[in-house]
Order: sequence, then C-alpha cells, then structure tokens
Amino acid sequence: MPRSVNSVASRARRKKILKQTKGNFLARRNVYTVAKNTLEKGLTYAYRDRKKKKIEFRALWIQRINAAVRMYGMSYSEFMGKIHEKGIEINRKVLADLAMNQPEAFKAIVDSLK
Repeated sequence: MPRSVNSVASRARRKKILKQTKGNFLARRNVYTVAKNTLEKGLTYAYRDRKKKKIEFRALWIQRINAAVRMYGMSYSEFMGKIHEKGIEINRKVLADLAMNQPEAFKAIVDSLK
C-alpha cells in the first residue's frame, strides 16, 4: 500500500508560520526554516517584554512622582512612607498621573501629608 502523507495539513502549518513572518527582511519571510526560527525568537521576546513593560512603567511612575514631590521639599521615599503611614490607598500609576495632569490635586495630597 502506498504511503499516505497529509500534505494539506503540512502546507497549512507552513503557510500559517509564513503569514506570521510577513514584513520581515529577505529569507526571514519566505524560507520556512528561517521564518520559523525568526518567529519563535520574536514570540520569546514578546513574552519577555510583556513582563518587562510592567517594570519599566513602574520605574517611570516613580521618577514622575519623585520629580513632582521634590518641588514641595520632599523626597520620594519620604512621600511614600507618609502615604502608607496615613493609610492613603492610591497607587503609583494614579499618583504619577495626578502629578502630571492635575498638579493642584497632587498638591492637596502633599499638603495633607505635611
């Protein structure tokens, strides 16, 4: 009996990978084995950087809060210590947003801590 190969499924699998690497340069988009390696590495970076993004944004928020708080003669660590002491439950994301976009509201928070 002749050997049966499911070429429809194989072709579909290869097309799926080649479709995902569309936009890459030279062989990275149209040679299956190279495209597969490129895609795997890209997906690995994407997974890693979704985690890294959270770390980078937290660092940005801290820098923004620190810059805003120093205008009122405090340091970031002092400010956060007093916030936790008073039991104010505002996260860094919101504090940074207030410092950037609504300085008067941020000033009210700082004044309540002094």
